[in-house]
Amino acid sequence: MTFSISARCARTGIFGIAVSSSSPCVAARCAHARAGVGAVATQNITDPTLGPRGLDLMASGLSAAEAMARLVAEAAHPAYRQLAMVDGQGRTAVHSGVKTLGLNRTSERPGVVAAGNLLRSAGVPDAMTAAFLAAEGEHLADRLIAAMKAAVAAGGEEGPVHSAGMLIVDEVAWPVADLRIDWSEEDPIAALDGLWRLWRPQMNDYVTRALDPSSAPAYGVPGDQ
Repeated sequence: MTFSISARCARTGIFGIAVSSSSPCVAARCAHARAGVGAVATQNITDPTLGPRGLDLMASGLSAAEAMARLVAEAAHPAYRQLAMVDGQGRTAVHSGVKTLGLNRTSERPGVVAAGNLLRSAGVPDAMTAAFLAAEGEHLADRLIAAMKAAVAAGGEEGPVHSAGMLIVDEVAWPVADLRIDWSEEDPIAALDGLWRLWRPQMNDYVTRALDPSSAPAYGVPGDQ
């Protein structure tokens, strides 16, 4: 019911993940990332606890492959899980349990990994990583959005998708972007793209407001002095 892309920007060290599904609120349970550590996608029959656990394992010094091996070995019901992760050096790892739903595939390239289940076409994950790499030099979030659009163009999920989300982490301890389209009858990926374009010009201002509010820009809302 899901396709996702997890990546690290080699130029900036930013991590991000984008995900879409036919089910509601997909990013709330499937997207996990931590600044300086990595990103983890937890999907198919989802266990959201595997995201933070995978990040903890990578934070302890394990590579993506080592962390994935531990995660799968320790997890309950790994046959039902589809997982993907990227670590602090851009190394990737994937797991698709034997009970992963429908047509499922993964694609790993340097610094990026895509995974999907209940896909319309086996080429969807490869189309995602190719689009991501083709957009080198752009902001990581723009590259993730490009990959999500490429997924749809390559066939996407077997049925219509209704939710999408994107999580971006940089140098601070909280996500600099945590954008979600929790339900849409139209095109959640296009809506996510629009939300990112709204958020991007304000994103760094909200970091400044947290770290140094005295130098933060005005809020620009009625009543703000």
